[in-house]
This record gives sequence, structure tokens and C-alpha cells, in this order.
Amino acid sequence: MIFHGLKTCDTCRKARKELDAAGVDYTYKDVRADGVSAAEVTRWAKAVGWEKLLNKSSTTWRNLDDADKEGLDEAKAIQLLTDNPTLIKRPIIENETQVFVGWKADVKGALLR
Repeated sequence: MIFHGLKTCDTCRKARKELDAAGVDYTYKDVRADGVSAAEVTRWAKAVGWEKLLNKSSTTWRNLDDADKEGLDEAKAIQLLTDNPTLIKRPIIENETQVFVGWKADVKGALLR
């Protein structure tokens, strides 16, 4: 399992703490420090939809130029997410067959069995 997050994100810290307590084995990747590839973002977008990946409540989103926010489609969103990984809703957790976004009850239920 691969956990993509930010070390400064409270939700990511909470999720990692719960995964660690449950003894879940995962590899951690910091999206800011390690970056993300267009291939990764494309894979996630195909799995969950690009709209679910885009964190429009983030400071990064608010600081984008209006031109970047207008006319969003999948290709433009993937480029924005690749260029600005802090726009990605976190955490992104991948296992062999699924991609999970966020840390809500449904994700916890699927991963903390």
C-alpha cells in the first residue's frame, strides 16, 4: 500500500497514526517533497475522477490565477495537480486494486479491517 500525503497535514497525520496503530504496512510518500508524476495523477483520476482529487478549499487553489481555475477539464486538472501537488485532496491511499481519497469513515472501514 502507498500513502501519499503531506507531513504537515493534520488529516494525513491522523490517518497515519490510525494505520500504524492497526499494524497496516504502507509506504509513505510526501507529495510536496517527493512530488507526483502525471502518470500517478492520471491513474488516480481514472480511478476516482479528477473532480474528487482537486482540493478547491486549499490555500493553493485560492492563490491560483483565475485563468488556471477557468475551463477545467480532466487534462487541465491533471496538469494543475502535477504542477501543484498541494492541490491534491489528501491523503491518497493506493492498494493493489483501489485508490482512496481522504480519511472518512468509508475509507477507514475499507482499510482498517
